Amino acid sequence: MGDRLKDKVAIVTGSGQGIGQAIAVAFAREGAKVVTNNRRAGTSGGDAETVAGQITSMGGQAVPFFGSISEFGVAEKLIKTAVDNFGRLDILVNNAGADQPRMVWNMTEEDWDICLDSFLKGSFNCTRFACGVMREQKWGRIINTTSTAWLGTVGHCNYGAAKAGLVGLTRAVAREMGRYGVTCNAYAPTAATRFTLSEDIVAGFKKRFEAGLMTKERYEELTNPPSPETVAPFLVYLCTDQAADINGQVFDVTGGSIAIYSEPIKNKIIKKKEGLWSVDELIDQVPKVLLEGYQNPAPPEKA
Repeated sequence: MGDRLKDKVAIVTGSGQGIGQAIAVAFAREGAKVVTNNRRAGTSGGDAETVAGQITSMGGQAVPFFGSISEFGVAEKLIKTAVDNFGRLDILVNNAGADQPRMVWNMTEEDWDICLDSFLKGSFNCTRFACGVMREQKWGRIINTTSTAWLGTVGHCNYGAAKAGLVGLTRAVAREMGRYGVTCNAYAPTAATRFTLSEDIVAGFKKRFEAGLMTKERYEELTNPPSPETVAPFLVYLCTDQAADINGQVFDVTGGSIAIYSEPIKNKIIKKKEGLWSVDELIDQVPKVLLEGYQNPAPPEKA
């Protein structure tokens, strides 16, 4: 057992198994008191109660909380559980979510809502109530779980939209909460879980690779992923005092490879000194300047 997170209190949503479980256990090994969470008890493969039991059996402190954080009131109760049991809340990892993969023309309103509510709304719900506690404490760490799908995906645009939304949420919360000693960062994990190894998700990876949206190297990483435990050390680091100035950033964690995404910038620009651009001028200038070297990521199939 370590002490890098000694006396800190952490909530990890979706921590009944997989990546969330690995994070919760890693935090506990570094001295944090943990609230574990998943939607309901008795989930196949493990749930919040079994993970809390795992933590207490190794000498740590943990309490389980069952409930869907996509519900505003449930998220409030989750945050209150940490404060009521341990007196404070220092760390929130928004990990929970449910994908509903379909091509966009087959996607139902329910498919969209389930995915966006669990990943994006659920993360907002927990963040909203956690920030009230952390703002008063003048200390906190919020980590959102995005995905490389935010860069463009095939077969689950709802998931890609949710994960892109989490990047925007991260950058906004970082700027609102930084003055209070609270950081908010996001990371995109690659790890073996029931979700990432499911038939539908693997099929989606194949579609992205065949569509030219993914390199062969990345395809092989995603279809032969490292264990969930490989993401934990970096998340522990983000929660230490040594990471106090890391805020509003997005990282990629794939086994022993950790990368940071570049800041969005205006890459190229065209300006007209007087009046508006005509369509003919844009037809001439946009390909020459703004889109120099550009290639359509999904060109039309040849007849």
